[in-house]
Amino acid sequence: MQQVRVAMSRYNFKESERAWQAAWQKSNCFAAEPDPARPKYYVLEMFPYPSGRIHMGHVRNYTLGDVIARYKRARGYNVLHPMGWDAFGLPAENAAIERGTNPAEWTYGNIATMRRQLQSMGLSIDWSREVATCHPGYYRHQQAMFLHFLRDGLAYRRESWVNWDPVDNTVLANEQVIDGRGWRSGALIERRKLSQWFLRITADAQSLLDALTTLDRWPERVRLMQQNWIGRSEGARVRFPIDGPPDSPIDGRDEVLEVFTTRHDTLFGASFCAISPNHPLAARLAETDAPLRAFIAECSRLGTTEEAIETAEKRGFDTGLFARHPFVDGGLLPVYVANFVLMEYGTGAIFGCPAHDQRDLDFARKYGLAVTPVILPEGTSEEAFRAGPGIGGEAYVGPGTLINSAFLDGMGIEAAKAEMARRLAELGVGEAAVTFRLRDWGISRQRYWGCPIPVIHCEACGIVEVPEADLPVTLPDDVSFDEPGNPLDRHPTWKHVACPGCGGDAVRETDTMDTFVDSSWYYARYCSPRADVPVVRAEADYWLPVDQYIGGIEHAILHLLYSRFFARAMVRAGYLGSEEPFSGLFTQGMVCHETYRDEQGKWLFPNQVDTSGPSARHVDTGRPVSVGRSESMSKSKRNVVDPETIIETYGADTARLFMMSDSPPERDLEWTEAGVEGAWRYLNRLWRLIAENELPLAAAGGGNGSNGPGGDVGGDVGGEALAVLREIHRTVARVSDDLEKFGFNRAVARLRELTNTLVDFHATDPASAAVRRQGFEILVKLVGPFMPHVAEALWQRLGHDGLLVDEPWPEADPAYLTRDTVTLGVQVNGKLRGTIELAAGSAEAESRAAALALPGVIAALAGRAPRKVIVVPDRIVNVVV
Repeated sequence: MQQVRVAMSRYNFKESERAWQAAWQKSNCFAAEPDPARPKYYVLEMFPYPSGRIHMGHVRNYTLGDVIARYKRARGYNVLHPMGWDAFGLPAENAAIERGTNPAEWTYGNIATMRRQLQSMGLSIDWSREVATCHPGYYRHQQAMFLHFLRDGLAYRRESWVNWDPVDNTVLANEQVIDGRGWRSGALIERRKLSQWFLRITADAQSLLDALTTLDRWPERVRLMQQNWIGRSEGARVRFPIDGPPDSPIDGRDEVLEVFTTRHDTLFGASFCAISPNHPLAARLAETDAPLRAFIAECSRLGTTEEAIETAEKRGFDTGLFARHPFVDGGLLPVYVANFVLMEYGTGAIFGCPAHDQRDLDFARKYGLAVTPVILPEGTSEEAFRAGPGIGGEAYVGPGTLINSAFLDGMGIEAAKAEMARRLAELGVGEAAVTFRLRDWGISRQRYWGCPIPVIHCEACGIVEVPEADLPVTLPDDVSFDEPGNPLDRHPTWKHVACPGCGGDAVRETDTMDTFVDSSWYYARYCSPRADVPVVRAEADYWLPVDQYIGGIEHAILHLLYSRFFARAMVRAGYLGSEEPFSGLFTQGMVCHETYRDEQGKWLFPNQVDTSGPSARHVDTGRPVSVGRSESMSKSKRNVVDPETIIETYGADTARLFMMSDSPPERDLEWTEAGVEGAWRYLNRLWRLIAENELPLAAAGGGNGSNGPGGDVGGDVGGEALAVLREIHRTVARVSDDLEKFGFNRAVARLRELTNTLVDFHATDPASAAVRRQGFEILVKLVGPFMPHVAEALWQRLGHDGLLVDEPWPEADPAYLTRDTVTLGVQVNGKLRGTIELAAGSAEAESRAAALALPGVIAALAGRAPRKVIVVPDRIVNVVV
């Protein structure tokens, strides 16, 4: 290959980075194609939302992935490293409303800007595979898969209670409600009943749970979060017959209230039943009960999170109905509508055992209901328990044996559960059961900028699929955002179509898909991004699963769980062969910076603050500035640093190195000007060491750089040169191990140490010149994944014509990884008296003699003979007097 000639006496990062990026593009070296003869490695970072500019979190995230991709490529893997854009969603629609523009125009403009910024980082990305989820060429296939899922019963429509975001004017899935507020807007969520489209994720609840144990390269924290969200509960279903007064809506009907419980052992302690305000029975009763309607409306304003429900006052509405206890003759349990019972969990109904559930106890105390203990605490006699104060203000939730429970008395809790389930089944009023916290994924969104749901509503035919030949159903460009809500509902022509079935008047579905659908399968589209089908199975089978996925832990129960389900749905439909999309997952930490406020309390950008003096001052006014704690960079607090400014000032390599060097990648990174300047100084020291070297250097001889020109130089070197050669090969071994374990900051520290060693190596004999050549070439190769531009420039300076990116990773020579000598500490009665240097593996007699000859040991013995000399080979000698 013809060399890229970058003329410079000092390192000119601007010219160099442009030149090498052009060289990589010209050689098409990062294009990936399936090659069964080579091991594959698919590395993927979570794709960005095209907000307009990259931020430091992007720089860290994509540098992490790029270091891995470049390292694996050098190790001989066929690497796929693609990029795309999570481009649908509310921010674009809101920006269009604010700016009076079209969301597509805003989005594609942002994509162009962010693509240019990411390319300036020198990422080893196969840009030929770029996708944008808002492009019809992408969402056409998403619509086709939706229709397939619809035919398979995985997609369906039903009326349901939903989480309504009153600011974004759309429905949110349960996973998108954080502390009772919308995950984007922060608005308090309301409960509404709407007809919605769902994906049947609950069909795979057990599979999603079981497979977590196989994801051994996922963080334990993420697996635990998913396990808790799926929420498998083993218990029993109990069916209570319902009685009501003669004038009640259930009069004359065989009404049954079904309850799921995990504590069916406490059924004899039940004193009430409660149903959700959204339970169908509550709705029927409210039709003729105005106070109940008002109570239900009030409950709908309560937050939907467990925390909100647990902290709220427990309130109920007595329906006047009673549930008949299955095992107590004449036992009637009053039925309440209660604000702490959610329709989304179990059956939307509970029985309350106040003695052994704190929530039930609070409720019973408030409404004067019976509290009957049925669990005798361990280590307590029944006589003492009955004579004691009983249940006060705190429910007993610990272990014990059953009391006050007829046929269960004396049993342990687990035995009582099994017996109760058997008795329920025997009577035909219940059975053992398993339920999940997970609920089906509501994907309907009442907004414009999303993937249209490809169905048509016809009064005669019902729900009709859009014929696949008519896909994609594209969004109209001429929409108006003058009014709140979904502009597709108001469009004069787009939604009005002929029914594909009968030809009569019909309307399109105006809901669009949740954008998490878009991001649930993009990793598979990268395998064949220009294909006329969603995925080419052969290519997907070659590349998938993703070997290393990188992104934020905030997606643990949103994107990551949805993607796992979607993979299963695609397997079921024949698109994929792998049910788990990501075999390895790494969750990086945040990039943090100090926060600043002026005297009026307004947030300031870091470039508005001078911190060089004894106190922080405003750069323009000189007025005092308050310095707050370091927090993750956010536009709202203005503690952000513009990556483009850093790249323009120091270069991409400096930014990349700093992101990898100052803390373990799973932890938060503190951005400091001193840190980035330190990275810049190291880059220039490296440049001066190699590009401006004036010491003898053996001629370039090709090869992998591990043995240098002319074959193995080990037999010709000794003294300082041999010590340096050993340090070179130890660094290769250690850095390779660090990269395998994501110890990027440790790897950078080792590169700095090797650089220092080579800086201090001044010998000029031929063997030292060969070692220096080998050290320089290996150091450049090891630096390559972190700082690829300067590494390419230095590789050229070392006399090579080809690209460094095409060179193999150096291999450590085992002969140089062992040490010839070891240092042993010598103690007398446990107190260190000196050290001895011996050949590794020296005999015990030799170690003993050397230790006893130490002046410090001779002085400590003071003429006495040692009682014992304990030798731990190659580690320590302990002399006992």
